Amino acid sequence: MGRPVNVGVVGCGVIFTQYGSTIERLPELALVAVADLDPDRARQAVRPYAGVDVLSVAELMADPRIDVVLNLTVPAAHAEVALRAVAAGKDVYCEKPLAATLADAARVMRAAAGAGVRVGCAPDTVLGTGTQTARKAIDDGLIGRPVAATATMMTPGHERWHPNPDFYYAPGGGPLLDMGPYYVSSLVTLLGPVASVIGAANRTRDKRIIGSGPREGEEVPVLVDTHVTGVLTHDSGALSTLVMSFDAAATSAPRIEVHGEAGSLLVPDPNHFDGEVLLAGVGDREWRALPASAGYAAAGRGVGLLDLATAGEPRASGTMGFHVLDVMESLLASARSGSAVTVASTCERPAPVPLR
Repeated sequence: MGRPVNVGVVGCGVIFTQYGSTIERLPELALVAVADLDPDRARQAVRPYAGVDVLSVAELMADPRIDVVLNLTVPAAHAEVALRAVAAGKDVYCEKPLAATLADAARVMRAAAGAGVRVGCAPDTVLGTGTQTARKAIDDGLIGRPVAATATMMTPGHERWHPNPDFYYAPGGGPLLDMGPYYVSSLVTLLGPVASVIGAANRTRDKRIIGSGPREGEEVPVLVDTHVTGVLTHDSGALSTLVMSFDAAATSAPRIEVHGEAGSLLVPDPNHFDGEVLLAGVGDREWRALPASAGYAAAGRGVGLLDLATAGEPRASGTMGFHVLDVMESLLASARSGSAVTVASTCERPAPVPLR
């Protein structure tokens, strides 16, 4: 193996710790520098890691050591940071969504194509053994031809635990754009790209109360819909029913179910890498667990960076991230208009991940 791929991180918020711990244990990757609008936060974030420089964003972009920029900023800044990385001739891997708007995401993808650099995009949870084992079961014909799926995420909202939840309720946030990428990416991985959508949406409250941290009790305005539902029609003809909500106390619904002519699958939480996949065939009295048979085992956030560094075409790619964002924006447009919307973009169903 040659030298590791050098990673520079922009944004040292809550999610940084998960990425940092993954990068630290992967010999193919090396964390060399970080930048944040708050230098003290950046210095605090890298304390567990030896030899990591704290730089300004401009210094990080100009640093010739850095091969790929890991963009962990808030969604509103995703496009700006990605475009700066592309302009510096560096590959970029973005936290989801690829950008706050599809127009900004399109700018990123055009710039990357022109510069000859690669774009990756979270979530990379779909590369773990949970979704990939379900994908292999479908590819192996265990449920026959897939005809339908359901995807459900219902919580009271993130303000109960997140110390700075403002961006969850600002444009670019909401349950669909925040959590939807996990579910839509999983559905595209399992069933292929989406051709059209029809949706509905609403919100129950105009403000939220922060429940923890130094801002506990502070009000946050709600500027986006907080309950979104709809039906996705895949190119294959399969229909996926999606429910994303910050307006529910709890749910007992499975995270994802996939139904075929010969059987059904219970797919684990797409916000995690692993989990048990259950199969029931037509006429079966009970579900049976499938052994992990595909995907990155013991994976963590950042395995998409590994895939970007080692695969010819990254599976958690900007192209897929763009399509997933297009699906979600189309769903919100359908909710506003009350009519079905054709999804203009498409993507290849990502290549499967062998068990590793």
